[in-house]
Amino acid sequence: MESGLYQIVEKQRLCEILESFYACIGLPTQIIDANGRILDSYGQTSNYCRIIKKYLPKEDSCERVHIRASQKAMDLGETYIFSCHANLNHIVFPLMNKNTLFGSVLVGPFLMDEPDSTLVLGIDKRYNLSTTALLDLYEELDSIKIVPSSMVTHISRLLYYLFADLISESKQQLIMNQSKLSQQSRINESIQMYKSGISPGTSSYPIELEQDLITKVKTGNCEQAKAILNDLLGYVFFAEGNSLDIVKTRSIELCSLLSRAAIEGGATSDSILKINNQYLKSLQSMRSLDDVCFKLQETVETFTDCIFNYIPTKNSELIKKAILYIAQNFSSPISLDDVAKHVHLNPAYFSTVFKQSTGSSFKEYLNMVRVEESKRLLTSTGYSVIDIAVATGFEDQSYFSKVFKKYTGLTPKQYR
Repeated sequence: MESGLYQIVEKQRLCEILESFYACIGLPTQIIDANGRILDSYGQTSNYCRIIKKYLPKEDSCERVHIRASQKAMDLGETYIFSCHANLNHIVFPLMNKNTLFGSVLVGPFLMDEPDSTLVLGIDKRYNLSTTALLDLYEELDSIKIVPSSMVTHISRLLYYLFADLISESKQQLIMNQSKLSQQSRINESIQMYKSGISPGTSSYPIELEQDLITKVKTGNCEQAKAILNDLLGYVFFAEGNSLDIVKTRSIELCSLLSRAAIEGGATSDSILKINNQYLKSLQSMRSLDDVCFKLQETVETFTDCIFNYIPTKNSELIKKAILYIAQNFSSPISLDDVAKHVHLNPAYFSTVFKQSTGSSFKEYLNMVRVEESKRLLTSTGYSVIDIAVATGFEDQSYFSKVFKKYTGLTPKQYR
């Protein structure tokens, strides 16, 4: 019966790629199924492996080790370099579809350093090998290819590039898994930060972070918005534990706030309400904290993108690049010439394109970004008005107050 793997990927193509890969790399390469069984193999199986397999208990078989490594690679969203129970190195890449593992490409065994007696002695202690087996293993050590660690990195990278696009939807899922892992790492860092600096029961919700998140969404700074979001989620986990219901409730509250921020930033209410409703609907079926957090992060990205959906396609990437530069540098005395240089356009032409695309002149847009940040500082800090004016890039307090009132209808002091 044909393996399920070959029902989602063309066998001939997969084998041809691996045959060429083996011819270039010179390391044993195998295709294994979802149970770790070898489907196709290139290169000779090491005698070292043949000897050690005779002594392995069923629960610690090579097949089980390889599948555990494949699952780990799938969770990481990339190739996985690991050392097996025989202390030999391998690289594995998962072959998956819709987050289901159908098999893997397994490269190895190999060593990254010259072997010594400790390698075999460690196996002896684990599996109680006979003296004859130990001597046989010593003799076979020289047959294991040594690959420098720098070359292992290149082989691992090449494996990813060769196979990431082989199966429909596989690469997208791998990237999603990478992003989820990265997000959870950031959230865990935030939790540790709160644990080291705040005592449970005396903490207060970091409203200034929430306001900063809203500002970043309004001004199109997606990467910083995601970083702040994950800090906020870290606080929720720290203060209220790993309750799925509580995290869902906090996510709904944040989504509502960001909806209003996106609309205020220029996104159409129809598109934002649709995104909000989709998020609320998807939230009902989620049973994992990781999924809830990741979906909220995706929604933040979508809200930010929607603010700039009105930009004509012809100039969208150029204007987005300019807007991101403004978002990252508004606190400095940047000029139209600076931004035009950044996007490689003549200043006069850039000024015209920017006005046509955003509906605001460069100066008007820059002032809007600065006012948004100053609003956050006025409500979340005790800084003086002059300090806030300087921190947000205004020339002096008088000009800051004039611009602030133009955009909000209030003076900075009245707004505070």
